[in-house]
Amino acid sequence: MDAFTLTLWIVRIAFVILLYLFFAALLRVLWRDLRATVTTSGRSLGRLVVVASPEGRPPAGSSIPLDAITSLGRDVNNSITVEDSFVSAEHAVLTFRGRAWYLEDRGSTNGTYVNGQRMTGVAPLGYGDELQLGQVRLRLERVPG
Repeated sequence: MDAFTLTLWIVRIAFVILLYLFFAALLRVLWRDLRATVTTSGRSLGRLVVVASPEGRPPAGSSIPLDAITSLGRDVNNSITVEDSFVSAEHAVLTFRGRAWYLEDRGSTNGTYVNGQRMTGVAPLGYGDELQLGQVRLRLERVPG
């Protein structure tokens, strides 16, 4: 076997080894990403704690876990059903964008309040802020743990 053929075989074998190493590294990265997604997917992004609910639904003191998009209103198709005669069927929507919560009033008749101030359009929220829909007051909190 001459030197050229030997060099060609060495280059081919090295290429195959590098190709397998690349695929192994790719699989390792995908596996880590998959495991990270599985461990964080079951975790709630936040919660609403019911501060006051005169008509009893949701009950005062209860904690409601939030999804990335959570609708609030009197209609049963909302993520959180609020039984109050001053709450609209589709009252408001809470959304988690990036690292912050936003509240959007959906054209409710009696308005949506954040920390006692009537809001219009979309308003950013922080943990500890209190929302009011009709007579129901809810506090946005972090999930413990």
